[in-house]
Parts: sequence; C-alpha cells; structure tokens
Amino acid sequence: MLTSIFFLVVLLAGVPIGICLCLSGLAYIFGTGNTVLLQSFPMQMFAGVDSYGLIAIPLFILIGEIMNNGGITRRLVELAMAFIGSVKGGLAYVNVLANALVSSIIGSATAQVAVMSQTMVPEMERQGYDKTFSAGLTVYGGMLGSIIPPSVMFVVYSVLAQVAVGDMLIAGILPGLLLTVLFFIIIAMMGMVYAYPRSERRSWRERVAIVVRASPTLSIPVIIVGSITSGLANPTEAAGVGALAAALVGRHITGEFRWRMLPDIMLRSAIYAAIVLFLVAAAAVFSWLLIYGKVPQMVAQWIQSVATTPLAFLLLANLILLVIGTVIDGIPGLIMTVPILLPVATGIYGIDPVHFGVVVVINLVLGLMSPPVGLCFFVAAAVTGAKPGKMFVVTLPFFLVCCVALILLSFFPSLSLALLR
Repeated sequence: MLTSIFFLVVLLAGVPIGICLCLSGLAYIFGTGNTVLLQSFPMQMFAGVDSYGLIAIPLFILIGEIMNNGGITRRLVELAMAFIGSVKGGLAYVNVLANALVSSIIGSATAQVAVMSQTMVPEMERQGYDKTFSAGLTVYGGMLGSIIPPSVMFVVYSVLAQVAVGDMLIAGILPGLLLTVLFFIIIAMMGMVYAYPRSERRSWRERVAIVVRASPTLSIPVIIVGSITSGLANPTEAAGVGALAAALVGRHITGEFRWRMLPDIMLRSAIYAAIVLFLVAAAAVFSWLLIYGKVPQMVAQWIQSVATTPLAFLLLANLILLVIGTVIDGIPGLIMTVPILLPVATGIYGIDPVHFGVVVVINLVLGLMSPPVGLCFFVAAAVTGAKPGKMFVVTLPFFLVCCVALILLSFFPSLSLALLR
C-alpha cells in the first residue's frame, strides 16, 4: 500500500513514468528492509527486455518513420479521400479510414496521433470542420494503431503472456475493423445533427489514377501481415522485411525517400524505441516486486469473491483496466497488470490468453483517451493547438462506442479469435 501511494505521489509530481516505476521499486525494497533484493534489481531490468520478440518494436517504429518521410502516409490519405471524401462529412470518414490504413504500419497510438494530426486536422479545418472535433476524431482514429497489426503493445503482451506474437497480431484485425465500423456509424449519426461539409467530387478517371498511384503503398501491410499469417516469417522478420519494403516504395514509387535520410530516421527510431524499452524494463522490475509481495494472489482472492463467472470477471477487468489506463501509459500499464490478472483469467476462469490480451490492450489504449491524463489528447493538442478537455467532450460518443466494443468482445470471444481457428 505504501509503495502504491509513493508511486502515485511521484507520478503526480510529474516524474516520468519509467523513473516512477524504478523509484517505487526501490521504495518497496527499502520500506520492507529486504535490501538483498537490490542485487537482483538490475538483473530483473535486463530480463524485462531480454526477449527476441521485442526486437520487432524498433523495426515497427522504423517502418513508421520511413513511411512518414517517404510520402506513403499522404498516398494512403489520398486513396481514402478518392472514394468517400465526396459524401457528407466525407473528410471525417477519410480521417478514420486513413488511420485504419496507416495503423497497419505505424503500430503506436501516440505516434499515429502525432502523425495524423499534422496530416488531417489542417485539411479538415480548411474545409470547414471544427478544429476541436477534427483533433478529437484523429485521437480516436489513432487508437486503431495499437489494435490493427502490427501493434507494439501486442508484441509486449505476447512476451509477457508467452503466446505467439503472430496470433496476437492476427487477433487484433477483427476488433480493429469493428471499431472502424462503429466510428463510421457515429460520424453518420453526428452528420444528421451537424452540417458537415462535402469534399470535392472526383471523376472516375481521377479515382483510378489515385488508386494506381497509391496501390504500391498497400504492399507494405500486405507483406507484414501476409508473411506472418502464411508462416513465411515470424513478426520480427516480417518487421525487418516491412522496413525494407517501405524504403523501396518510398524511394522508387513515391520518390520522396532518400537514402541520406536514413541516419536521421534511424536515430529518431532508436530514441523512441529506447524510451519504450526502458519503460518495459522498469515495469518488469515493478511487476517482479508485486509478485514477490504476493499481490497477484491477494487480487485473485478478491476477484473470486466478486466475479463468479468468466463473463463477470471480464467485465470487472474492463473496469479495472480502464481506470488504470487513465493514469498510466499503455506499455507500463500492460506490464504492471498482466502478471496479476492473466493467471487469474487463464487459471481460474479458463479465458483464452490471446482473447484476454485483446481486451487488455483495448482498455489500456482507451485509457490514453480518457481523463484525467488522456495522453493522446495532449499529443493532439501540442500539434493542433486544440484544448484537450474540449476534445474529450466533443468526441464523447466515440468513447462510448469503444466501451460498447469492449462489452461485445467480453460477450463474444470469437470477435478476436475467429481468424485463428
């Protein structure tokens, strides 16, 4: 309890989350007098990142950087715009659809929000959309980046849960499509109330030209997902091939990528990957100390006294994870909660670990769009100048349909497991 209070105090003081986790671990060690644990502290940090599967993380980040600098993102947005941009509120649909297409490459909610806010919000504002709505919609569209493969959070979960990375990535496809459809429905319903503008209608000749120009960019997600599902490559190998494909498409198809850009791109990718992997290492230490303190056993006893069925457990887990996700970033939250909840889910309630992983990730990502922290709203605010609080209020219907999607996933595990059977 004292360790948890110390963690919250340090977090609210503005200390970076990775440092918070390390300091909380040290607070537990000195508070309990078990200073012998200091000998294992660095080894546990190293063990947290000592996994082959985690190599996919910097490679996925590299793919996103090459794609952004190679003009691939813009081609995908043009492709979405060509077919649905001319309907009422078309650019709002394009925002979500472009996020769905781009998410198959970037794989990180916060990174995707930063990229797509720069791309979509100015264009929506120019065509008459409210900036606050445009930025908020981009935030929820960016949520797809952690669900539709490849997903950095799914890679981290697969390492924690000891399940196949490929299975986790495939399990995210149908939930990602479900959220995309639900977002479309909300846009259509809001379009009945608000006078959303229409974009310029394109001729079929222009549409064909855009499809021809943008089609090669679709080869990148096809290569990544196709090589995994076909068994030709594991996710780490597929990420490496995907990075090469992105570079070749950017160099020879879009013509905007130059090999001299690669050192700067790799440096930015390395910095972001280092931040992510440090969070993984720090959270691994915190999780180790939770297990040492027998916190999972205590939580399991409490949950069993409250939830008597697998469905009741999932609904309770949804609530717990969503609350945790509102104050803790996705990956640290993942590493802190999975060692506690996963043994309960699989050992006591017989829930499939892949299905549980999808539920966990969506909850924690949704927490990035929820007060009091709402990290993704702050990312969008930094790029666009919109107010984070207003963004949440204006786009509240999208938050509610995300909750509906989580309830559907809890009732129907096949929504995540169907493609694996």
